[in-house]
Amino acid sequence: MQLNVLTDSQITRLHEGSLHLLGKVGIQLPHDEVRKRLEGAGASVEGELVRIPEAVVMESLEQAGKSFTIYGRDRQRKAAFGQGQRNYNSISGEALWIDDETGQRRYASVKDAGTAARLADALPHLTIAGAMSDPHELSPEYGAAACMAEMLRNTTKPLGLWFHNRAVANTMVEIMIAVAGSEEEAKTYPLAYPFLEPISPLRFPYEGVDALFATSRLELPVPIGPMAQTGLSAPGTLAGTLAQENAEILAGVCITQLITPGVAVCYGGIPHAFDMRTTQMIFAGPEQALMAVAMTQMGKHYGLPVYINVGLTDSKTPDAQAGMEAGITLTCGALAGADIFGHLGICGVDQASSLDMLVMQHELIGYVERLVHGIDFDGDALGLEVIEEVGPRGGFMDQEHTAMHFRKELWFPELLDRQFYDAWLNGGAKTMAQRCREEKERLLREHRPEPLPEEVDREIKRLLASARKELETRGSSWRASE
Repeated sequence: MQLNVLTDSQITRLHEGSLHLLGKVGIQLPHDEVRKRLEGAGASVEGELVRIPEAVVMESLEQAGKSFTIYGRDRQRKAAFGQGQRNYNSISGEALWIDDETGQRRYASVKDAGTAARLADALPHLTIAGAMSDPHELSPEYGAAACMAEMLRNTTKPLGLWFHNRAVANTMVEIMIAVAGSEEEAKTYPLAYPFLEPISPLRFPYEGVDALFATSRLELPVPIGPMAQTGLSAPGTLAGTLAQENAEILAGVCITQLITPGVAVCYGGIPHAFDMRTTQMIFAGPEQALMAVAMTQMGKHYGLPVYINVGLTDSKTPDAQAGMEAGITLTCGALAGADIFGHLGICGVDQASSLDMLVMQHELIGYVERLVHGIDFDGDALGLEVIEEVGPRGGFMDQEHTAMHFRKELWFPELLDRQFYDAWLNGGAKTMAQRCREEKERLLREHRPEPLPEEVDREIKRLLASARKELETRGSSWRASE
């Protein structure tokens, strides 16, 4: 099954429109070294404005790696991109957290990152565990490194993290080397990747670009994901938003290839619409599904693995709205053939992290995976012989054919309710939100991931202690500049 919304001619128009934007309007790039490299490759540079010709774009696309895999410290737990696998990740970090006891928002902490990692470790459909927390008690830089350490103690899956700048990226690279055992092993089995997010319209952040010089040491793959918003930071049409978003991603591909030639990239087509009535970004409207499918087509047109934002919701709790929005958009994205879907576990539009929401979305993943699997016609699946044997007015519950097939054919939910009414009522008449909370509590109570080896944990603590002064100083400077 394949879902498309763009014709071949529309893909061509978007591609040519993006090239026009890069060649005539250009991008703002406040990084001197990368500007020099772009100029050397044939781009036109005027101050911080860089106009990138078609030849540079196409050469960069040709050079970029088209597939990659990131690994957990248990290397059997991995996320493969550009290889026909669907991946799911929880959010890398949010400033606020839905408290388990009160149900109210509070500031997130390092401890929350460990809790999020442990829950993600227990949820089988999640391939990448996100920190879900931007610790309020620490600077962004040191907080990112501290979260990484806390997550490594609580999951053996690949990690979803923020790489704020070159200084913290250097520390995180050192931690990856400590976990892998050597620099070569860390390069062969990358534990995480940096996320390059252009600032719409057509700008790039200095720190985000500069961090790639640190991650190039391990040749870490780079997802490139601007979040252009229709009518706010992009034109008020979906087509215009797609053209601009595509231009920003293509410029990002050029930047990655000039820093680390041949490095693999992921096409992060994650535009959103903007609600003119509430002045709030829209996470899960029908426009989101349309643009996610279109961006998947564009990324696949270039031969790149694709990252889209689907499976999300504008709701603040795992209710009917959340199920409808997350379910519809995730189904569209999966049918379009994207490689990864995120960032799961967000409560509303970047309003907080919610473990209950993550559990609900995990249930949706199981539903969608069964849908995408389709109908099996292999072997005796058609069942003509057993139909002949049973004949008219017979039944199939006691047939060997049924016993052999039903577990593979049917998806059995963990949380969705399929009971008779009286059984549901006698069981407490629980809502989906209540069932999600109980399942979260059960998993956190019962699941214990494989601990870090003691010598690795000691080395991580040493690296953090060594880097803390520099990172906290940078964090203080960052806060002062704000």
